[in-house]
Amino acid sequence: MLKTQLASVIHRFGTSTQKVLVVGDLTLDEFVTGAVERLSREAPVVIVRHEQTRQVPGGAANALENLASLGVQTIAVGVLGKDRQAEALRGLLEARGVITSALVVDDQRPTVTKTRIAAHARQSVTQQIVRIDRKSDAPLDPAIEAQLLDHIRTWLPEVAVVVCSDYMEGVLTPAVIALCLEHPYVIVDTHLQLDRYQGAALFTPNVPEAELAAGFAITDPGSLQRAGAELLRQTRARQVLITRGELGMSLFLATGEQYDIPAFNRTQVFDVTGAGDTVVAGWTAAHLSGGTPQAAAILGNLAASIVVRRFGTSSTTPAELLEHLEQLTWTPDWML
Repeated sequence: MLKTQLASVIHRFGTSTQKVLVVGDLTLDEFVTGAVERLSREAPVVIVRHEQTRQVPGGAANALENLASLGVQTIAVGVLGKDRQAEALRGLLEARGVITSALVVDDQRPTVTKTRIAAHARQSVTQQIVRIDRKSDAPLDPAIEAQLLDHIRTWLPEVAVVVCSDYMEGVLTPAVIALCLEHPYVIVDTHLQLDRYQGAALFTPNVPEAELAAGFAITDPGSLQRAGAELLRQTRARQVLITRGELGMSLFLATGEQYDIPAFNRTQVFDVTGAGDTVVAGWTAAHLSGGTPQAAAILGNLAASIVVRRFGTSSTTPAELLEHLEQLTWTPDWML
């Protein structure tokens, strides 16, 4: 029964004409990989022979990528620099069918770029050595903020869901947040200060973020339940979904219910980068397809269990979800 119900939701992915507005900190993720040759004579570091450079959407752009992969029509709102990284990121999003007309160019700041350099030796797995970040810590220029607000006002009446993907890079200013919250269904994925988004529909913190917001450690079922209740109180949300890594995730509803979902993949976890964006995308696609909050949480969990098997930020598809759904052996003690 569970698989049949979830499969029915997945089959509706991509059939809706409803659009999603993603507002947030767009990032270009670069993955430079190579083989370790020897130690350098110049410094105590390894010399890596370059094999491949891969560029993929990261940050809020990864949320856009994941939504598009699940068949959701998306509009990107964010800030890019005037550089080759911006050209690459815009091209990647447009290739996925993401509407990019609401992207604002700021020639005074670089496109946020995270370059991960990874290497492998003979008969060994690839491992990250160092990450290089390009970014600006300067506050958003008022003129740039005004352009963002204009774009959000234009699109707000046209979309079914607003996703605030807040990586604390400056796009989600108080004015931008306030305008986003005028929409009736806002999903928030932020690392800090959840209470800035009071009144949003859904929050998706991980355990460290939930602990920071609640003010105490989550160590057992009792503290988990208290944390869920505290976050609902602080945010005035309809739902809080705490992602718990190898322990799965727990969904808390404002009506008082709690639903615990186990991890569907504990043994093949290779890279958790961007998995939170995948959870948000899975939830959103399920919500647009008529799924209940419980179904949306399960499918977000299932989607994340797929992408963590790959190196770097990644996305999944409805076909992959259906394939992995068939392998699911868990049956909840509650109904969808």
